[in-house]
Amino acid sequence: MNEKLNAVVSAVIKALTALTVLVLAFVIYFIVKEALPTFQEVAVPDFLFGRRWMPIAYTGEPSFGIFHFIMATLYVSAAALALAAIVSLGTALFLSCVASDTMRSVLYPFVDLLAGIPSVVYGFVGLTVLVRFFIRRGIPTGSCVLAAAIVLAVMLLPFLVASCSETMLKVRKKYEPAAKAMGISKWHMAATIILPASWKNILLSMILAVGRAMGETMAVMMVIGNANLFPRLLGKSETIAAVIALEMGTAEAGSTHYHALYAAGLVLMILLFMINSCIAWIRRRIERQGGL
Repeated sequence: MNEKLNAVVSAVIKALTALTVLVLAFVIYFIVKEALPTFQEVAVPDFLFGRRWMPIAYTGEPSFGIFHFIMATLYVSAAALALAAIVSLGTALFLSCVASDTMRSVLYPFVDLLAGIPSVVYGFVGLTVLVRFFIRRGIPTGSCVLAAAIVLAVMLLPFLVASCSETMLKVRKKYEPAAKAMGISKWHMAATIILPASWKNILLSMILAVGRAMGETMAVMMVIGNANLFPRLLGKSETIAAVIALEMGTAEAGSTHYHALYAAGLVLMILLFMINSCIAWIRRRIERQGGL
């Protein structure tokens, strides 16, 4: 009976895995299919490195250049991840090494609550708090890349804190008895044992957070200013996800504008794949060299 049940469960798991792969393959196929017509009208270098995005040309020829969108996506994601990583690692260390079981049971629900807040709410708070703050500090409109990065960093915190603290707590429980027996202090143990032993899972969490950051649309769109400009920390800009969300509803189906938006989505997918591949390669290289 157990063998039959195991066989059924195994078959179901394999079927679901195959279904997941097929869905992913279909999504990739559909995006590539809709994106390719763009390059019959626009050269790939012009599309990737062009700085002018004018789908509907009121004067002259239409132009489809997404260089500013690419740089804004990378800029905002990197800034948000840097801000979130500092806060989340400190919070995770506190929850795993300092807080008691009772304190963790009280604080974890609040961390989970942050993850359940809709992105539009984060964007609204960013508009009413951050944008006004930057206006009072002399930024003309208040909407800027830094505001978007701060909002996005807050949205990344729940995932990073939960994953990092869980990993660190497991490592602490594993090595704490030996550390106490050797007279190692709590913070020395955290710096020399817990963090080095947890770095692989922390790195994996960062990789997943990059994908979350680069794909975020609503909250970033509400506070970044949505201007086709090269990103500066206190200047306006626009991400790939934001331009797709803003313009897909008005793009005529089958037009170059329509296909160009899919091509921009394809570029975003390729960027994510490249970043994940590079980080995975670095991790394998460190492991081969006997790193921590």
